[in-house]
Amino acid sequence: MKAFTYERATSPEQAAAAVGGNEGAKFIAGGTNLLDLMKLQIETPTHLVDVQDLALDRIEDTDDGGVRIGALVSNTALAADSRIRRDYAVLTRAIVAGASGQLRNKATTAGNLLQRTRCPYFYDPNMPCNKRAPGTGCGAAEGFSRQLAVIGTSDLCIATYPGDMAVALRVLDATVETVQPDGSRRSIAIADFHRLPGDEPWRDNVLQDGELITAVTLPRSIGGRHFYHKVRDRSSYAFALVSVAAVIGNEGKGRVAFGGVAAKPWRVEEAEALLPEGAKAVVERAFAGAKPTAENQYKITLAERTLAGVIAEAKG
Repeated sequence: MKAFTYERATSPEQAAAAVGGNEGAKFIAGGTNLLDLMKLQIETPTHLVDVQDLALDRIEDTDDGGVRIGALVSNTALAADSRIRRDYAVLTRAIVAGASGQLRNKATTAGNLLQRTRCPYFYDPNMPCNKRAPGTGCGAAEGFSRQLAVIGTSDLCIATYPGDMAVALRVLDATVETVQPDGSRRSIAIADFHRLPGDEPWRDNVLQDGELITAVTLPRSIGGRHFYHKVRDRSSYAFALVSVAAVIGNEGKGRVAFGGVAAKPWRVEEAEALLPEGAKAVVERAFAGAKPTAENQYKITLAERTLAGVIAEAKG
C-alpha cells in the first residue's frame, strides 16, 4: 500500500470540496472494497477523506410515500429495516445474498453502488486491463471470461458490475442523490448511474470528480411479490454468475432486472412486458444483441432458467 494523507470530513459539502479540489483524493467509508484495492496498488489515492462522521446513516419516510436511505446506512441495517422488509423485500433479499455478515456490517449503501468489477484481469497488475490501466488492452476478451459480461460490452472491456443490491434498486426505480464540490446537488436515476464500458471502460459510473453520494431514494412501493434469485459457484460468499431481481404482480406482469451479465444491472422494460409469455420471451428480448464468448454463452441459458424459476414460484 502506498502512503497517503487523511482527513475526517465535517459535512457532505466539505467532503465533496476536499476531494474535488485534490487530484488523487478519494472518499472512504466502510472501505470494504477500496482497502483491498489499495493493498494491491490497483487504487493508489494520495489523500483519503473519511466520511464516516457525516449524519448520513438514517432511513426516513418521504412525503410521497417512499423511503430515503442515507449513504452511510450499513447493508445490515438496510436489509433488516422493517419498512424495507415489508415494502421492498427484493432489496432485503438481494443484500443478504451478497458478501458475508461481517462485510455487510461495514459496507455502506453508497459504497455498495461503487463496487468495482471482480474481473480477474482487473485484479492482476501483470495482465492487460483497460479498466485498471487505460490503453493496455483487455486480457479477458481472448482469455478467461466465464464470469464476465455477455451484453453491453465493448472491444475494450467485458467486465461485469459485481453487486447484488443495485440490481434490486434498478427494479425498484431508485434514485441516487449527490452533492458536488461546488455545493450543488443533483438526483440521478439508478438506470443512468452505472455506465457501459464503451470507449472509456475505466469510468464505472456517471459521478463527476468529487461528487459524493448522500442518499438513495425509493418511490412508493408498487406491491407485488418480490424475488431475488442468485446463481453462483458456491452457496455463499460468491459473486453472481447470473441473478434475477423481480417484482411480480397480478396476471404475471411485473418488473425484472438481471445481474452478473453486464457492466450495470441489466433491465429492458420492453422485455419485462413479455413476462406473461414466459421466461424465454423475456430473455430473448432482454439479451438481443448479446455478444457472449465461448466460455460464458451459458449465461443466457442460465438467465432464462433462473427467471423461469422465479415465474414458477410467483405462480405458487
